[in-house]
Amino acid sequence: MTTTADLDDMPAEVPAQRRKDEAQQGGPAGTGASRPFALMLVITGFLGLLASWVIIIDKLHLAENENYQPACSINPVVSCGSVMTSDQAEVFGFPNPMLGMAAYASVITIGMALLAGARYRAWFWRGLLAGTAFGVGFCTWLMYQSLYNIGALCLWCNLVWVVTAVMFWYTVVHTVRHGFVRVPEGLRRGLLEFHWVPATVHIGIIGMLILTRWWDFWF
Repeated sequence: MTTTADLDDMPAEVPAQRRKDEAQQGGPAGTGASRPFALMLVITGFLGLLASWVIIIDKLHLAENENYQPACSINPVVSCGSVMTSDQAEVFGFPNPMLGMAAYASVITIGMALLAGARYRAWFWRGLLAGTAFGVGFCTWLMYQSLYNIGALCLWCNLVWVVTAVMFWYTVVHTVRHGFVRVPEGLRRGLLEFHWVPATVHIGIIGMLILTRWWDFWF
């Protein structure tokens, strides 16, 4: 049976008082993370950064030449150019990928620091959870816009949706495991035992929405 031992180094059966102490203080010198969890942050952060960088480059080309066709504009549905030139591509008045580049670079830095043995206080882990929650929420909104308003897909954006979902759910697992987020004990045990389920279901939902949105086109 798969357990979370691969993602965190604290045993699942941590005494309640110890979890409470960690939640309040983040441990005597903060709380670190296992190598797999740190690598997950580095890898997902790198993929998110790569996707953001490619989108920025393509947007620059589009700004110079309105007839430019991004490499991922393959057909009427998989059309990165349609997404990149939409109003939703600049929600805050600047290209969304600029926000992504800053965010994913920060995640890479955190992951590398954890690999080097860094330990963080409880407030930091809660902040990381809040940041990834914002990221997955923003990606969900962008996904809705892409599927039902813009009517096109950007493959690099799809990659961002997936890696952000993985990043968020495993950060949830980490914070719940160490008691930084309190949940009912039954839910906690289930989450730690089947840690792979939330991210898998999330990605599966993304895939099913894309499949059903253009069912006639795919088939």
